[in-house]
Amino acid sequence: METKRKPIPMVQDFCGFEGYDAASLMSETLKLRKIITKRGTLEILIPLCCTTKPVRYKEFKQALKGISSKTLATRLKELEKSGILERLSYNEIPPRVEYKLTSKGQELVKSIIDLLQWMKKWSKS
Repeated sequence: METKRKPIPMVQDFCGFEGYDAASLMSETLKLRKIITKRGTLEILIPLCCTTKPVRYKEFKQALKGISSKTLATRLKELEKSGILERLSYNEIPPRVEYKLTSKGQELVKSIIDLLQWMKKWSKS
């Protein structure tokens, strides 16, 4: 169940300029940093944004060269706990576990893609 969050407050100075409240932005930045800046987190989202099908653990492992199994498992659990991923577990032998983006995760990936497009547009290389 999604909760409605208040928008980040805007402030107005004596000249009529409107901007965002810095303290509120810093608070939101801290929350964002806790979700996406840990090693491997953005890389986990890439295979998910390139398909509409769920992605299996072994596919992440193959795509993310150099990330340990422990780190991968931890990041997947964190993203699931944050409501960004949904974990699908099947009662099979061998066990099969898949992950897919939630609506919240789809919005996050769209925002990341927009940021990457901005970076590409303005980078000099």
